[in-house]
Amino acid sequence: MKKINLFLLAIAVTAAGCQDNKRQDAENEEVTEMDTREMENSQTEDDWQVLFDGENLDHWKAFNSDSITQWQVEGDALVFTPSQGEREGSENIITKDTYTNFELSLEWKISENGNSGIMWAVQEGEEYNEPYITGPEIQVLDNQGHPDAQNGPIRQAGALYDLSEPSEDVTRPAEEWNEMTIMINYDENRGLVTLNGQQVNEFPLQGEEWDQFVENSKFSDWEDFGQHKTGHIALQDHGDKVWYRNIKIRELE
Repeated sequence: MKKINLFLLAIAVTAAGCQDNKRQDAENEEVTEMDTREMENSQTEDDWQVLFDGENLDHWKAFNSDSITQWQVEGDALVFTPSQGEREGSENIITKDTYTNFELSLEWKISENGNSGIMWAVQEGEEYNEPYITGPEIQVLDNQGHPDAQNGPIRQAGALYDLSEPSEDVTRPAEEWNEMTIMINYDENRGLVTLNGQQVNEFPLQGEEWDQFVENSKFSDWEDFGQHKTGHIALQDHGDKVWYRNIKIRELE
């Protein structure tokens, strides 16, 4: 009887040891998975460069100028407020650095009846009085109030302005925040716009289909429009108050 009890005790001890080992293995595996996730998240965050952190305009300059006068930091947002009275020209701002293939992430909100835009591949120079002379534009608009929205989706928020229309209108009302991601990849000849979590626009960046887009648009006789792959990113002064925040970019290899 004692032998049987000793045998059963030995089995119980062995089983307990196996359970402890399994428990330890599971804990080790969980720690490893957590470390992996943290490392992946860290690597993902490291890929992004913050262009506006809610504190300063260090990464920006005025288009064709060195001074910024009508864009200010308010709270955590970069805000364009047009000066009162008659203005001489516009004050668009551009990134100091230039980019080719990238993913741009930001939030925007537009004033009631307002209009703005985000451009890429923008070139500076005395021959260019506006960034849209060279840089294609993703539209920022109050779709309910601005008259340009009446010209159809191809000129509404999320459109590649006058070239490719969004698949649907998922914008929020004027003066509410919208999240937008713009991906530009010339190596894949692919541009994407995601608005409030939904992909709403996809378009080519060069080649026959791009040329056809331009030919059927207001830009058909603009010699330098869309001809550069590398350039500045611009935020547009269209004369209406607009807010941008959480602006960051990562370059694509």
